[in-house]
Amino acid sequence: MASTACFIIVSRNDIPIYEAEVGSAVKKEEAAHQHQFILHAALDIVQDLAWTTSAMFLKAVDRFNDLVVSVYVTAGHTRLMLLHDSRNEDGIKSFFQEVHELYIKALVYMIPPLLT
Repeated sequence: MASTACFIIVSRNDIPIYEAEVGSAVKKEEAAHQHQFILHAALDIVQDLAWTTSAMFLKAVDRFNDLVVSVYVTAGHTRLMLLHDSRNEDGIKSFFQEVHELYIKALVYMIPPLLT
């Protein structure tokens, strides 16, 4: 079975920071646009859920056909969003935790040292 996934990082101001189409399914341009649309449509749901829970991993927040939108919200309200067709919740949570760790390392690396 061909798998499909679209990963996006969205800032607290709803500005896309990073986006990637991954998976073994045949990639079509209209599918990529549809994936973007599904993820951006889920932002309102994510914003509402983020205020009702202290959990960072919001699990599956939206569905479209056989695709699921899973979300991880950082302490700075950056949203890591994954559109996928997988049912492996532990693997998705682990993926988000690893990406979050790498995101923090990238931010720390980009900030110039305060004391030089």
